[in-house]
Amino acid sequence: MLVFEYRQKVRLKKNISYEFISEKIAYFIDSALAKEEKYLNLHNSREYKNYVFDLLYPCETDKEYKSGKVYTFRIRTISQELAEYFSTMLNYHCSRELDGLGGELQIIQQKILDKVFCLTPVLLKNIEGYWRETMDVRQFEERIFVNLVKKYNSVMNTKLDENIQLYDFMEFKNDKPVKVSYKGKILLGDKLQFTASKNKDAQNLWYMALGTGVGENNARGFGFMNYRYL
Repeated sequence: MLVFEYRQKVRLKKNISYEFISEKIAYFIDSALAKEEKYLNLHNSREYKNYVFDLLYPCETDKEYKSGKVYTFRIRTISQELAEYFSTMLNYHCSRELDGLGGELQIIQQKILDKVFCLTPVLLKNIEGYWRETMDVRQFEERIFVNLVKKYNSVMNTKLDENIQLYDFMEFKNDKPVKVSYKGKILLGDKLQFTASKNKDAQNLWYMALGTGVGENNARGFGFMNYRYL
């Protein structure tokens, strides 16, 4: 397994506030995927998409990205085919809000991971709303773990031992839920930091997570993780 990272430069056509930017980036990506039936079908399917993206950089202190300014965002994936498609189709792609200005594709090397932490909030979809209203932290942790293992088993066509110790410590970095707009609704997520366990299976899962995201709705920009090597 390899994790590919594509860095895309864009110029904004209008001001966009922080809570709406992931929705605009998602549309930028989706509209490029829609140009080929194979990737349109992937977009419309219920299967794991195996890619995730972060927000625009540099950040704005007033939480509003500026019209006419150039920013960069990253897409990560564990699919070489999809990475190459992004690097070809997104280069100078345009949407209603964003103009592509070129990009660069690279591979993230697999080394021993020490810290893995959110740059975009982790989301767990729940009929009742925000997870804290119906789950305790132990159940929250279990959902994150099961989600990662299912992704890994699906990609690698294997069945991991579910008694893996995935991390030594988990910390919530937000004092209150993080708001993100999605399809006209406001979803609530959390910023997390993990001290990764050093066993082989945990390291493989965390390496995959850099390319797929943690939690759910990763192809909408949730659960993009940054990292520090040991």
